[in-house]
Amino acid sequence: MHVLVDGLQGGQVDPLDRGLNYGDGLFETIAVLDGRPRFLDWHLERLAGGAGRLGFPALDAALLRREIAAITFGARCIVKLIVTRGSGPRGYRPPRPASTRRIVAAWDWPAPPASAAAGARVGWCRMRLGRNPALAGVKHLNRLEQVLARAEWDDGVMDEGLMCDEGGSVISATQANLFAKLAGRWVTPRLDQCGVAGVMRRAFCAWQAEQGSPVEERVLARADIESASALLLTNALAGAWPVRELEGRPVPVDGDCGEFSAWLARV
Repeated sequence: MHVLVDGLQGGQVDPLDRGLNYGDGLFETIAVLDGRPRFLDWHLERLAGGAGRLGFPALDAALLRREIAAITFGARCIVKLIVTRGSGPRGYRPPRPASTRRIVAAWDWPAPPASAAAGARVGWCRMRLGRNPALAGVKHLNRLEQVLARAEWDDGVMDEGLMCDEGGSVISATQANLFAKLAGRWVTPRLDQCGVAGVMRRAFCAWQAEQGSPVEERVLARADIESASALLLTNALAGAWPVRELEGRPVPVDGDCGEFSAWLARV
């Protein structure tokens, strides 16, 4: 792993950093393919939007681009970009003015699970996502709900877990957005109460719009997912990942997954 902290190789994070103490920060996970960060404009756009909603100072996008380029190695790797509110005194009250901190790290590309080569095996998580419209869509550092959900199964049992909110509406997988094919049309959960609208979710919706079949966003129940003719997961690293099994029941793999992957290879 290679790390830059405020532009310094191998730099250390101040123990008073508010990202460490309070989760007061944002992050983006970016796929680097053929030496190029995929959908970097969209990642930085979402990051800037989150920074505005949290009241951070305006981010220097050009500086972030330079640091991402500096940390990237090889043709294929993963970059994680973290921006916190920086260091501050003890207590929740944000320092004014704040001085944001940048942490940019790069990892080798992981090998995909062999068991998931033909599609993901998914099940339902017991852990629920709390509703909070003020933070819905913000990719903040507070991920304990996902951490606890992911602890519910051991590797080899299933590949991903689907999560509902506290009211029972389906939101996403632990680390991916979810699409369900209902009556021949792709539908994805509304994310105005909780959840994060992923960059790859945006890409899939854009591709579907190009095909003349816009994705519908609406509230989805477990029964909708269980009756779907196909299910699809998307995230920055996997791209499109078809679901082949839900709670042990086979799910047909839709051809749109392969077509979208081919489209991704061209953009």
